[in-house]
Amino acid sequence: MSVPGGQDGEVGKARKAAAASEKAGGQPTIFSKIIDRTIPATILYEDDKCLVFRDVAPQAPVHFLVIPKRPIPRISRVGPQDTELLGHLMVVAARTAQAEGLADGYRLVINDGKHGAQSVYHLHLHVLGGRQMGWPPG
Repeated sequence: MSVPGGQDGEVGKARKAAAASEKAGGQPTIFSKIIDRTIPATILYEDDKCLVFRDVAPQAPVHFLVIPKRPIPRISRVGPQDTELLGHLMVVAARTAQAEGLADGYRLVINDGKHGAQSVYHLHLHVLGGRQMGWPPG
């Protein structure tokens, strides 16, 4: 059976990332390196809790990521202590989408784990817009 995104696409990346995440045991991710400016990114917004930057492989005319500065590996691993931060990420995503001209709407996506095609184990919200989104998404 063929899976959209296949072994060489996002699904393949997610499978490799899941295996690497289990072995890494808290090693810095690419997003940690963007936060500390070891890796450059086009930053759209930053505050003490989060960072927003353009996706390097955009899947829509507008595609940016909202990440917490305090790493959370997966949305399925959040707890009550993360409630305020998660709300903040959503508000920042909405404000940045407005600043990016997405008045006609956009999609928020959080991938979780291997089957959710998560390719970086640092929680991140994808904000995609600038075109009509299809349904179902995947």
